[in-house]
Amino acid sequence: MGNLFNAAEVMDMGIEKEKKRRDFYGLVAENFSDKEMKGLFVNLRDWEEEHIKKFTEIRKGVKEPGATDSYPGELGDYIKSLVDDRLYKEVSPDSFSKNVKTPLSAVQYGIGFEKDAILFFKEMLPFMGANKDAVQNLINEEKQHVVYLTELKRKLEK
Repeated sequence: MGNLFNAAEVMDMGIEKEKKRRDFYGLVAENFSDKEMKGLFVNLRDWEEEHIKKFTEIRKGVKEPGATDSYPGELGDYIKSLVDDRLYKEVSPDSFSKNVKTPLSAVQYGIGFEKDAILFFKEMLPFMGANKDAVQNLINEEKQHVVYLTELKRKLEK
C-alpha cells in the first residue's frame, strides 16, 4: 500500500510552506533598504503569519481519514512533489544572498511562492471537508498577493 496522507498531515505541510514564505519575505525586508520595498515585504511577511494562524486554527478541527491512491504511492508522491520544491530550499540567508540580488528578483521569487501556495491549497481542498470555505478564502488572499506582486514587477521592469 502506498503512503497515505490524512487531512491533518496535509494541513501540517501547508503550514510549513506558509512558514517558509513568511521567512523568505522577512529576509527580503531585512536585505533591501528601499522604504517601499521593505514595507511591501514586511506586509507580505505579516500576511503569511496571519495565514499560519488561520491554518493552525483550521488544523485543530481536521480529523478526517486518509485519502486513497489510484495506484500505490500516487498521493504520497504527488504531495511530496508539491512540498519538496526548489523554491523552498532557497529560503535560507545563504541561498537568498546568492539568488536574490535585486528588488525585481525578490518580487519574482515572491510571485513563484504565491503561485505555489495557490496550487498547494487548491490540491488540499478535497481533504478539507467542512473547512473548504476557509481554505478557499485563503486561496483568494494568495491570489491577491500574486496580483499585487505582478503589478509591482511591471513597475520595476520599466
